[in-house]
Amino acid sequence: MRKQVIRVPQIAAAWNQGWLDLEKAASVEVSSEDENYPIESALLGDEKRGWRAAGPGSQTIRLIFDSPQKLRRIFLAFEDSEVLRTQEFVLRWSPHVGQPFREIVRQQWNFSSPGGVREIEDYAVDLFDVGVLELIIVPDKGDGEALASLVKMRLA
Repeated sequence: MRKQVIRVPQIAAAWNQGWLDLEKAASVEVSSEDENYPIESALLGDEKRGWRAAGPGSQTIRLIFDSPQKLRRIFLAFEDSEVLRTQEFVLRWSPHVGQPFREIVRQQWNFSSPGGVREIEDYAVDLFDVGVLELIIVPDKGDGEALASLVKMRLA
């Protein structure tokens, strides 16, 4: 028997390159935020904390780009190990502020301990001239008191 050890390229490293620098490319509007979990934590890299709303109910995170963007990838991560619930989010875009939105995806997820505490969504998209990207989170479809949260959002 002949054996050879081969090197497999690190695909994950390539995925981490090419993220849009949101700090330079966009402004952000948020409907609510806990001062200990600001939106910058989810958008700029501190995934240990991420963003969390200050109160229950539907929440909106809106990115308004300084110039129209071409988006190829949208990565979202949500996590909750405390509240069992069904969350829904809608991701949509518009070419300009004040124009109608076009829905990209509407997704539901059941947070259920211990196995379902983290939701990762990684979308390959082909969007041109994106002026506004909006994420609407309904944290509890059962009208509970859960808080909307977002661990990470990355765009390429």
